[in-house]
Amino acid sequence: MSYSASRHPRGGLYFEEFKVGRVFRHGLTRTVTQMDNMLFSNMTLNPQPLHIDAHFCETETQWGRPLMNSLFTLGLMIGISVNDTTVGTTIGNLGMTDVKFPAPVFEGDTIRVETEIVGARESKSRQDAGIVDFLHRAYKQDGTLVAECKRQGFMLKRPSETVEV
Repeated sequence: MSYSASRHPRGGLYFEEFKVGRVFRHGLTRTVTQMDNMLFSNMTLNPQPLHIDAHFCETETQWGRPLMNSLFTLGLMIGISVNDTTVGTTIGNLGMTDVKFPAPVFEGDTIRVETEIVGARESKSRQDAGIVDFLHRAYKQDGTLVAECKRQGFMLKRPSETVEV
């Protein structure tokens, strides 16, 4: 069986497939839980009671309940995008900028993600690679924008021939 070189065998797209203006509406969604919040906050040694102390949140915050750790939300947003875009074709992330969390995420919210390609250029240092600028946006179930960021990915270019597997 042969496959087209337009997708990596793992499913990711090569540099040439990322056209500026293209928007991916990712099919994966995820309902977040308090366990996600606790595990992530503890794994990252973040003792912020805003994420892990329900009593503190109930008595001392405007929210009345724990907020999801924003770095968990950031990671989830980017993670949801990987299957449709970059699995197997990313050489590495070059950076993330303009990270924003315009609305809170709470236990029980379901997150969906869209990714827009906002830039793409060939690498100056490697002929087999290019740099893609992704704009990720995460929304909760009611359509509220809860996170966004720009990310630069160092991406493999398409191999020059079809491969037999």
